[in-house]
Amino acid sequence: MRKYYRYYVLIMVTLVSMINIADRLIMSILMEDIKADFQLSDTQVGLLVGLAFALFYALMSFPIARWADIGNRKNILSLAVILWSGMTALCGAAAGFYSLFLARLGVGVGEAGGSPPTYSLIADYFKPSERARAMGVYMVGAALGTGGGLIIGGILGEMLGWRKTFLVLGIPGVLLGVLFFFSVKEPQRGRLDAGGEKDKQAQAIKKTLKSLAANSIFIRISMSFAMLTMIGYAMAFWLAPIMLRNFDIPLSKVGLYLGLTYIAAGIPAPLIGGYFTDYMAKRDARWRAWIPAIAIIIVAVALWLCVMASSFEVFISCFVVAYFVFMIPQGATLSVLQSSLGAGERAVGSSFALMINSLMGAALGPLLVGMLSDSLSAEYGVKSLNYALIWVCIGASIIGCFYYLWTAQAMSAELEEDIDLQDALEEK
Repeated sequence: MRKYYRYYVLIMVTLVSMINIADRLIMSILMEDIKADFQLSDTQVGLLVGLAFALFYALMSFPIARWADIGNRKNILSLAVILWSGMTALCGAAAGFYSLFLARLGVGVGEAGGSPPTYSLIADYFKPSERARAMGVYMVGAALGTGGGLIIGGILGEMLGWRKTFLVLGIPGVLLGVLFFFSVKEPQRGRLDAGGEKDKQAQAIKKTLKSLAANSIFIRISMSFAMLTMIGYAMAFWLAPIMLRNFDIPLSKVGLYLGLTYIAAGIPAPLIGGYFTDYMAKRDARWRAWIPAIAIIIVAVALWLCVMASSFEVFISCFVVAYFVFMIPQGATLSVLQSSLGAGERAVGSSFALMINSLMGAALGPLLVGMLSDSLSAEYGVKSLNYALIWVCIGASIIGCFYYLWTAQAMSAELEEDIDLQDALEEK
């Protein structure tokens, strides 16, 4: 029974991921109603869904991650779930733009304690050869959280209004945080890594930062991940408003159609991507970067066809393809990120990667779309948001592809160094 316990932990962190994403993205399905109530511009919407969440998410991720590298990760994660879920519920009490902005800041503070300890826990429950698959399972939680949150949020938003919807969706996370605290065990740090005891202990912060700065694979994959995240956040926050503005569809149906798409495409894709990546990486480790490089370009093309579609059927069909391909490189990206880090620097390393993600992907991405939409509104009218979304995503896909290919180059150089070292040892 003990050897199967790790799968229970994987299920639990996947559920945490589901709640994490649902609480983070529920704003997208409710935003048109909030915008109407508070008389907001698309730029202000971009600030609420992006900067308000990502600012403290980025600032708090480092100290929390450092705490996770030396402290009890399951306790940190439990507390984080309870905090961000409670702040999600408080979003329903907002009286205007500024109070809602502050509540979203609180959600960001809580969620800053989510991913770094989770990634570190997975790395200590699964061997390096299994991590892409485990990360793929973990990413299923993101698809379930996005899809389920949109479906439930759309239905509740239409029935109860946006304020009560926030309250109802905040409660499950608080309960999950309590269950996680009492049922998940803290594993021995670094127990599945091949390195010596030096790597199995948290390093001094100065040494950790110096190690990360010199880690070319880590730096490049972090930038790649940020561009992938920018596309993901742009889609997640702005596709619901695009549907409501371009097609005659009620809120509950928008949530249902988008939610089913996220679930139908998002569940199999990271699993397939994880297994396929592990399979191809046995032939050449650089496939862990090559697969995402190919995928991110395909996503941009499919998304272009989606937002430019004149019929709803074509719109949703192209989005299914775009999101399916988008989810394929998630496990590969996270496995490269984790494998590039030592056991004692994983949470801090993850926090820096997530900080870049937050500032460039979560904060800048939605905000750029909103600002660009406002600037294009005089020329393109209701279609301004469509053009703003695709231009931002195309730019992110080109930059992301470049960084993924550059990551593969760094992986190749590291492999050559390992071979040279092995040859030197054999000569001795």
